[in-house]
Amino acid sequence: MQLTILMPCLNEAETLALCINKAYSWIRRSGIEAEVVIADNGSTDGSQSIAETLGARVVSVEQPGYGSALFHGAMAAKGEWIIMGDSDDSYDFSQLDRFVQKLQEGYDLVMGNRFLGGIAKGAMPWKNYYIGNPVLTWIGRLLFNCPAKDFHCGLRGFRKEAFIRMDLRTTGMEFASEMVIKASLFRMNIAEVPTILSKDGRSRPPHLLPWRDGWRHLRFMLLFSPRWLFIIPGLALFLISLLGYVALLVGPQRLGSVTFDVHTLFFFQAGLILGFVAIALGVIIRMFGMREGLLQENSWLQKLRVTPLLEMGSALGILMMLGGLFFGFDALMAWSAVRFASLEPGELLRTISLSTLLIMLGGFTFMVSLIMGFLALPTREQRF
Repeated sequence: MQLTILMPCLNEAETLALCINKAYSWIRRSGIEAEVVIADNGSTDGSQSIAETLGARVVSVEQPGYGSALFHGAMAAKGEWIIMGDSDDSYDFSQLDRFVQKLQEGYDLVMGNRFLGGIAKGAMPWKNYYIGNPVLTWIGRLLFNCPAKDFHCGLRGFRKEAFIRMDLRTTGMEFASEMVIKASLFRMNIAEVPTILSKDGRSRPPHLLPWRDGWRHLRFMLLFSPRWLFIIPGLALFLISLLGYVALLVGPQRLGSVTFDVHTLFFFQAGLILGFVAIALGVIIRMFGMREGLLQENSWLQKLRVTPLLEMGSALGILMMLGGLFFGFDALMAWSAVRFASLEPGELLRTISLSTLLIMLGGFTFMVSLIMGFLALPTREQRF
């Protein structure tokens, strides 16, 4: 079969029937061999029987969630191409020619663009129109080099082979974002076509909450890019703090009429620790994402997996902690030389700072190596 039109069952039989009829109207007019699949994971209004009466195939999904319904519906699709969209009558399933044309041209993912096609009055809240969609789309294009200019359009087409290669894992509303992100990360061919967005045709208001759902999408995109969220900012903070720390560890530094001394040293020490933790978290998240199939494989991390991370990291961490204890003992001896009497303010603070810094960084290195060693364990690949 050439095409599957996929819709999730939204527990609103009237709009579902309207969308199915429009889809079949387009199928008859286009002459394409196609099917309509309804993915249902718990509708209670009889939508399933209505869909079957109209000729659609209903796929029952046990796992709850918008993403779960669409994933299992797509996996059950018989078509070489799949066009999916919500069954709330906000998208017109009788106007799918442009999607099919792009799929025929060989594109892996074809995104609708509501801003090019037109948005009916009341179809999109102003917060989404002027803030949410433009900002999230800009971030998505920046982080993942995605060509789509409407990152969250719900009407989209894709080749089933490309969908399987994406290996999507999320079960909620993040499913749609994961699809675009992975298609971009895997360097798939992505096209965009104008799409009209109509007002939601359901009798009840939609469950979407602009600020909450916008934050969920933003958080999801940032977590899919640990390099920009953790590694690059952490590396910048670490290097800047290291330069300042080394300079002040030698002694006070004068800049114009201002003298920076041991007090500033501790701020650079805090920057060193925070930067190190950010880098470590970024690498851990990337390794976890690769392990779970959420993030693309990285050649450098693949090489890192086969190195004895646990042993090397543990050894380095222990050496750093021993170095910290050495400088701590040196400070203790200096104090004992004055019979543990009161010290001049700041007299041993540089030595103590270096000691505590090495102990903390060594401890973090040891613990991070344990986590990375665990994530590097070989496992059986699991795909649906």
